[in-house]
Amino acid sequence: MSISKFQAVLSSKCPRCRTGKMFSGSAYGLSRQKMHEHCPHCGFKFEIEPGYFYAAMYVSYAFSVGEVLCMALVTALATKSESPWTYIIVLFTTIVLFAPFNYRYSRLVLLHYLSPKVSYNPKYAEVKNKL
Repeated sequence: MSISKFQAVLSSKCPRCRTGKMFSGSAYGLSRQKMHEHCPHCGFKFEIEPGYFYAAMYVSYAFSVGEVLCMALVTALATKSESPWTYIIVLFTTIVLFAPFNYRYSRLVLLHYLSPKVSYNPKYAEVKNKL
């Protein structure tokens, strides 16, 4: 039974088989995030061409803008402060805290939703089950 595209993104699964993990470890932890070069289940090469993940910077930027706007609004409503230092501290902290999330999920969104050459194929999900 296959999982949905949204569930695959949330659990950091390969876009082709939705079984293998794209990253080892968690987004937040003491060790550095590491993305696998190939899917451990179906062998799909995640970096389709050299420099492919430069496009993930645009997705990460969109995530960052959304996060910063939301936190600025929450800060304005919660503190009613006019001090720019309040906003600088809150927004800088937001950017730093969300950086690991943005790194991981910008790559996942790019592969799952924004790459027309990459699509789910159920036959790859069953590769190891038949062996």
